[in-house]
Amino acid sequence: MDFSTVRWEEIGKASIETLQILGASGLFTIIIGLPLGVLLFMTARSASIQSRTIYTVLSIIVNILRSVPFIILIVALIPFTRSLVGTATGVLGVIPPLVIAAAPYFARLVETTLREVDRGVIEAAQAMGASTGQIVRRVLLPEALPGLLAGITITIVTLVSYTAMAGMVGGGGLGTLAINYGYFRYQYEIMIISVAFMVILVQVLQMFGDQLVKRFTRK
Repeated sequence: MDFSTVRWEEIGKASIETLQILGASGLFTIIIGLPLGVLLFMTARSASIQSRTIYTVLSIIVNILRSVPFIILIVALIPFTRSLVGTATGVLGVIPPLVIAAAPYFARLVETTLREVDRGVIEAAQAMGASTGQIVRRVLLPEALPGLLAGITITIVTLVSYTAMAGMVGGGGLGTLAINYGYFRYQYEIMIISVAFMVILVQVLQMFGDQLVKRFTRK
């Protein structure tokens, strides 16, 4: 292998694309997944038949989306993605399927984290006359913040691997670079560099997330 022939400008461009994909898809995943997870938690603990029905329907949808392999999901969503953003490839084309794949996953993490909140704290807020919205904003989310930050970290790290798989269908970023040059053109040095960059990115994201969790964990 000859690393002197590596096109570093291509590596840099692909790295920036990967960060753009992670930033956009991570943001939309949190925006959609957080309220979905809260809704799953609130309807699961409700005694009313209507709420239980909502939970059952949402739970089935979440489970279906989580069970579909991402590489199949991204291909199946090509018509929807093209109609939504005008393209099914590149940075824009990979964001919708990433969000659709990651939001249900994050929602389950949110639901699981909220279940760990001390029920006594919730009951105390209810006894003081707090509304459902106040309980969510002032009790559940603050109490579960360290767990939520850990869930966000896990989800974003998972998105890194998803972006690599998206390279199989021209999703842009380091995944596409590794496939196009490292696999199809047998330039294995580019594949090695792309993988190394992804490993470093995952390590940085995980360390940053761990530091946030430690900072907001109540001692």
